[in-house]
Amino acid sequence: MIDHLVLATPDVATTARRVREEWGVGVVAGGAHVGRGTRNELTGLGSARYLEIVGPDADQPAPAFSRPFGVDDLAAASLVAWCARPLRPLPDVVGSVAALGIDLGEIIDMTRARPDGVVLQWQLTLPLLDAAHRGTTPFLIDWLASAHPSDTVPQEAVLEELHITHPSPDLLRAVLHEVGASDVIELSAGAPRLQATVRTPRGRFSL
Repeated sequence: MIDHLVLATPDVATTARRVREEWGVGVVAGGAHVGRGTRNELTGLGSARYLEIVGPDADQPAPAFSRPFGVDDLAAASLVAWCARPLRPLPDVVGSVAALGIDLGEIIDMTRARPDGVVLQWQLTLPLLDAAHRGTTPFLIDWLASAHPSDTVPQEAVLEELHITHPSPDLLRAVLHEVGASDVIELSAGAPRLQATVRTPRGRFSL
């Protein structure tokens, strides 16, 4: 099932303000990814899903490596990836997807503190942003015992469709079967691309 969409940006505050004003929804601070040089702001997308607006964190020193989601190379906000929350343990799903010929990489531990001081801990695989995938193949997450971010963010928008274009849609369909299919995902053949349609209080918007 879809956990969240990743809207990467070179400027979190500017992009969050645009979403807030254009969509007519609340957008709240998520927290900093300490050591990775990024922070995020969030808004809900219905059905225990949310939009993550992520970009550089000016309060952290620049890391020695590239920041996640390619934010260092962006000139404007872009929908770069999406995350799935499987019902099965992550190692099982990673193994099943590897048998299909796609390596989702290692499972890593992550943490961040919410503005209210609550510390979230989770495990995830890193997104596949290379030319073969460009974020169309989901990365995976397990929130462990932490509260899900959608529990504490505004829920005024709804994800109506995630349209994924992929060179091998049948392969990606098999991956989604292992991850857990979602009825809002549409697949088509072509160069890798993500596009989301979101219903908001001020109409429908595309990402």
